[in-house]
Amino acid sequence: MKITKDTKLSALQKEYPWLLDEVVKLDDAFKVLKTPVGKLMIKKATVEDAGKKSGMGVEAVIKQLTDMIKEHAEKK
Repeated sequence: MKITKDTKLSALQKEYPWLLDEVVKLDDAFKVLKTPVGKLMIKKATVEDAGKKSGMGVEAVIKQLTDMIKEHAEKK
């Protein structure tokens, strides 16, 4: 899956169910995704939204997600 600023977090969660547990380790701002409110937010939120909310920026979030997915694939 190619990750862009418009990629929905719900699509990432569906494709990579383990990813949410790893994302919350990136920045405290992502911990909200593990709450009931966060689970609702995931349905509509994009990678761009996550970048803005965390303050990391979109490109940094895309790189982090891509790296995590690559690392996970290499461990298999």
